[in-house]
This record gives sequence, C-alpha cells and structure tokens, in this order.
Amino acid sequence: MNNQREDSKKHSSTKDTSINQSYLHLIQIHDSAFPSGNFAHSFGMETYIQEDDIRNEADLKVFCEMYLRHNFASGDAIIAKEAYRLTKERDLEGLIKLENICHAVKLSPETREGSMMMGRQFSRTIEPLIDDEFMSVWLKKFRNKEVKNHYSVVYGIYTALIDVSPKMSLETFLYSSITALVLNAVRAVPVGQMSGVKTVHAMLPIIEEVAEDVMDYGLDDLDNNSIALEISSMRHEFLNSRLFIS
Repeated sequence: MNNQREDSKKHSSTKDTSINQSYLHLIQIHDSAFPSGNFAHSFGMETYIQEDDIRNEADLKVFCEMYLRHNFASGDAIIAKEAYRLTKERDLEGLIKLENICHAVKLSPETREGSMMMGRQFSRTIEPLIDDEFMSVWLKKFRNKEVKNHYSVVYGIYTALIDVSPKMSLETFLYSSITALVLNAVRAVPVGQMSGVKTVHAMLPIIEEVAEDVMDYGLDDLDNNSIALEISSMRHEFLNSRLFIS
C-alpha cells in the first residue's frame, strides 16, 4: 500500500505532456466524419476503374503514387502552400490572383467543379469553428462571387489561420487527399478495406518526400502535366454509371 501511495504521488507530480490544440483540430478536419466533400469525388479515378485500369491493390498503389508525384506535386499542393504563405502575409490580392491561377490550370470542367464544390463544403463546415477577420473577409468575397473558393486555396488559408506549421499543413493536405481517393477506390472496386489500409501506408513515405519537394517549389513550378488524368476526368460524365460526381 505504501508503495502504491508513493507511485501515486510520483504520478501526480509529473507534468502532463499536452498535444497542441491546432494538431487536434487538424485531426478533426481530416476525420472521415468531417463533411469536407472529399468522398463524393474521384477526380477521374472512376474512369480508370471502369476501363479496368485499376483492378487490385497493386494498380491502386501505382495510381496513387502517380497522383501524388505528377498531379498534386505540381498542382494543388503548390497552390495550398502558396495560399498558406499569402495568408500569413495577409495578402488578400495575392490570394485572389492565386485562385485565378488555380482555376485556370484545371483543364476539365469536372475537375474545376469538384475543387470548387469541395471548397464550398469545407468553408461551410469550418466557418463556425473559427473567429478570424481575414477568413470572414475571404468568405464574404466568396458569397459576393468575387472568388470561387477552390479547396486547395481555402485549405491553405485555414491551416495558416489555425497556426499549424507550413510543412504540417502540406503533409496533411496530401495525406487527406490521397486517403479520400483510396477510400473511394475501396467503395468502387473489388479491393477490401485491408488493401486500402496497406495502400495508404505505402503512400506515407511518398507523401513525406513530395511534401519536402513542394516546400521548395513556387508558382514558377506550377504546371499541369497529368493530361491522361484530365482526359479521364472529361470522360467521366459519359460513363454508363457513376458512383462519384467527378
């Protein structure tokens, strides 16, 4: 009993290690129950599935790595990183210009619409969770149809305002985007949940590598070289059956 009391005293005198609240909030906005709109879109992946190019776990891993390295790395990841930087600088005009660029580099209507739909849904969900004048001004411009509110832009704005690090903002952006694709693939093709879990796990070092690269990129590195993916997005609306919007 004496030993138990001594152990209890030692425990009570030990300072607890708390987790940063911004980190916990990042977990919240990437939870599958958080209505961000990710899970309604495949961004061209459903076309690959129906054309039998994604049939199993191995195919899914190849697709996800391609998406990270040749789509996100030179596209939305750069946009999200730049939106974070411009928000920290409180450069509203720079953000408006950035979003116009984001809109222009998305060639297929479904890709553009999907990005804007996710941005709208994400904004509606996070608006009651943050009290910041900069975000209020941005959302007012959106309601006045002065900006389109693409998801990568509003994600960068929001993570800057909740004060997570730029690297963590970028890593979680990449992680949540690829996780949504994998979960949608699990719903759409004959791969089980364990295959989905293994695919996400296999993408973790690639996410870290891509994030490291993008941290050194700027708008001059922005391009759209995923032409086959854009074509699959354009063809999506003509599929015989569709589970996803894009």
